[in-house]
Amino acid sequence: MRKGLVAANWKMNGLSQGNDALLGAILSGLKDPSGLEGGQAEVLICPPAVYLQQVRDKLEGSRIRLGGQNVHSAISGAFTGEISAGMLSDTGCSHVIIGHSERREIFGESDQFIAEKFSAAQAANLIPVLCVGETQAQREAGSTAETVLGQLNMVLGHVGIEAFEQAVVAYEPVWAIGTGLTASPEQAQEVHALIRKTISELDEGVAEQIRIIYGGSVKGTNAATLFAQPDIDGALVGGASLVAEEFIRICASFE
Repeated sequence: MRKGLVAANWKMNGLSQGNDALLGAILSGLKDPSGLEGGQAEVLICPPAVYLQQVRDKLEGSRIRLGGQNVHSAISGAFTGEISAGMLSDTGCSHVIIGHSERREIFGESDQFIAEKFSAAQAANLIPVLCVGETQAQREAGSTAETVLGQLNMVLGHVGIEAFEQAVVAYEPVWAIGTGLTASPEQAQEVHALIRKTISELDEGVAEQIRIIYGGSVKGTNAATLFAQPDIDGALVGGASLVAEEFIRICASFE
């Protein structure tokens, strides 16, 4: 049985004092954060890069993992302002978010560049959390499957199916990110099942064990119904991860 994963994407939010209070509340509120036993999901926190060390230090002694929000595909070089996979690994990260819609749309990251970043992350022993998803216009045009599988297949073609043994896929419909709109459990399940089926056609074993999580206005009030779907293994949480009570409630929805 796949263990759930709840990942917090803080995006460009937080300052030192508030981060410390938020993490303290999360650590206090989660049942047995040092073990995360039983039905609890694995928990991942992805803060802004400048606070990675602060969060790492605060999480020391717990099983909560640390992740980056972005990474460059190059090992090193003249890329002012960028962060390499080796740097994230050296800072204590276990995961990194790849291909978030905000990176694709605002910063113009192509499917090919995202595939290269995925490969670079794994070369540094990071677990990529690969985001895929369609816009409202693409959904209304009936091209959800084409869009999502196009994004997924670019990475599969670049790294091969074996690489997905150590990866997470996050389905994030762009129209549901930060809008308050959420895909219905049935809509989300349909796309999650499509992703798993596509992976299964290449390797059934990888498809069975890979975690496919949902992102898009996940809250304490809708998490349980989403997690009840057979192919939804967790959540990539944005705004609600900045409120300790909400985030704890989402994590607890796995029990």
